[in-house]
Amino acid sequence: MDFANAREALKEVALDIDEGADIIMIKPALAYLDIVAKVREKINYPVAVYNVSGEYAMVKAAAAKGWIDEKRIVTESLTSMKRAGADIIITYHAIDIAAWLNG
Repeated sequence: MDFANAREALKEVALDIDEGADIIMIKPALAYLDIVAKVREKINYPVAVYNVSGEYAMVKAAAAKGWIDEKRIVTESLTSMKRAGADIIITYHAIDIAAWLNG
């Protein structure tokens, strides 16, 4: 799929639904939040996003260098995925965010 072509992404989603998909998966999550929002507007299927390892690694590396506040960035990033329309978020940050949310 051409990453620059949002119309093609929507056509692929329609094909997936025609082929019997139960959930629509969009990855990588952060680079495709606009697609998540467009898909959410068009369909009534669960939308999942995959916060891929490269996105995770960038956050971890920047946090290790002291360049960012990891908790703040992770919380903001995952919230943006939900805000864009994701019903399901698959992320390597799951254990950390669960701990932060549970205090």
